[in-house]
Amino acid sequence: MPLPPSLAALVQRVEGILADPDLQVPLSILKGFRNGMVYGAKVRFPHALVMTFLFRTGTLEEKARIIFKATKTHSKNLAFFVTIYKSLMLLQKHLAGDKEMSFHSFLAGLIGGYLVFGDDNGINQQMILYLFSRVMVALVKIPVKHGVLPKPKASFSIFAALTWAAVMWLFRHERDTLQPSLQASMQYLYLDSNHWKGLRTLLWHNK
Repeated sequence: MPLPPSLAALVQRVEGILADPDLQVPLSILKGFRNGMVYGAKVRFPHALVMTFLFRTGTLEEKARIIFKATKTHSKNLAFFVTIYKSLMLLQKHLAGDKEMSFHSFLAGLIGGYLVFGDDNGINQQMILYLFSRVMVALVKIPVKHGVLPKPKASFSIFAALTWAAVMWLFRHERDTLQPSLQASMQYLYLDSNHWKGLRTLLWHNK
C-alpha cells in the first residue's frame, strides 16, 4: 500500500538528510548505540530466560522481572560501550590528523571497558569472562601466525595444558580465589569422588 503523498515526501526528505556525508560521524555513533541495544537484547534474553526458569525460584512475575533486568543491563552496557568506543576512536583519529594509529583501539577499549564494565556484577562478570577466554585463544594464535610456533595444534596444546595446570593448582592451593560455581564443580569432580559408603554412593549417588 503506497504512502500518502505528504508522508512519502517526509520520508524522502529524511532519507536525503541521512545520506548527507557531514552527518556520517554522528549517525554512525547513533547506529552503534542502536546495534548495541539490539544485539545485547538478542544475546541476553534467551540466556536469561533459560537460566531463570531452570535455576531460579519465585513467582512468574518475579522471574519476568529478573529476565527484564538482566536483558536491560546487558543491552544498556553494550550500547554505551559501543558509543564510547566509536566516539573515542573518531576523536583520536581527528587529533592525529585524520590518521588512525594502532594504539587507538586499545585506548578506546581501555577507557570504555573501565567506564561501562567496571562494576563487579553478575552480568559484567559473564561478559568479561566470555571476552577474556576469546582474547586468550586469539593471543595463543599469534605466535603461529608469525611463525614462532610451527603448528596451530602445538600452540593450542600448550594453551590447554597451561590452563588446566593453573586451574588445578588454584583449586588445590588458592581455592577461594576461584568463582563459587567453579569451586562447586571441581569439588564434585575431584574431592567428592574420594568418598563413598557403599555401592549406592559409589555408582548411583554422590552422597
